[in-house]
Amino acid sequence: MSLGSVITAIVTPFDEQQRVDEEAFMTLFRYLVDHGSDGVVVCGTTGEAPTLTAEEHLRLIELACAERPAGATVIASTGSNDTAHACAMTERAVQLGADAVLSVTPYYNRPNRRGLVRHFTEIARAAQKPVVLYNVPSRIGLALDNDLLAELAQVEHIDYVKQADNAALAQIDGLGLYAGNDDGFAQALDLGGCGGILVASHLVGERMRRMVDEPERRAEIDAELKPLFSALSVTTNPIPVKAALNLLGHRVGGVRLPLVEADDSELAVIRNALTEVGLL
Repeated sequence: MSLGSVITAIVTPFDEQQRVDEEAFMTLFRYLVDHGSDGVVVCGTTGEAPTLTAEEHLRLIELACAERPAGATVIASTGSNDTAHACAMTERAVQLGADAVLSVTPYYNRPNRRGLVRHFTEIARAAQKPVVLYNVPSRIGLALDNDLLAELAQVEHIDYVKQADNAALAQIDGLGLYAGNDDGFAQALDLGGCGGILVASHLVGERMRRMVDEPERRAEIDAELKPLFSALSVTTNPIPVKAALNLLGHRVGGVRLPLVEADDSELAVIRNALTEVGLL
């Protein structure tokens, strides 16, 4: 199945008491689909999964699947460094209606190659739906190299990779390629990849859609958006994108500890970038 080209790793809105704001979540989901996104990844890094309870995590997947805009894709992030927990979350997400699952490289316990193959094979068996591998060595400290990705591509249901290492962006036989960084989106598309799992699409989704639909203007649009891509990395994601959304009038609230709100200097960078790309 096609998961789409512009997939937004949706933030998790919180209210003033830092409870999950379900109404704001669905309002944002509908806004994203109306402004260029084919679907969302729910409860990924950008969705602050590390500080969501299992109940909150599964409830957001349930809500997204049950109330999705027509035609929108829901990819549930269900990865863990505990294979049993990842499989249990994967099975539940699929039961709730997720179209696919995103599964991150196990962090902290640093399994060897044989362990990685076993880990993802068990998750694929639990899913029985498309699995998107998530390679993000900057956060994990462990990379899925392209040789290993080629091996994992032979496992039934392992169908895609979200590649957050721009230097490793490449087509792997048997794996659909998604850029994991906004500044790698154009490159992934130029390589013939499926698209991107993106953050800036919260703010400039329609322009990122045009990068898919108007390949002759892709490089030009990418260059125009580079100040925004850079600003969204001024501090740890999702602090900047939540700050930007709030500046633009979207009700997404703050972040949960150990993340903290953007400070004045970071806000200035974000505000300047929003102005430069014509959003403020």
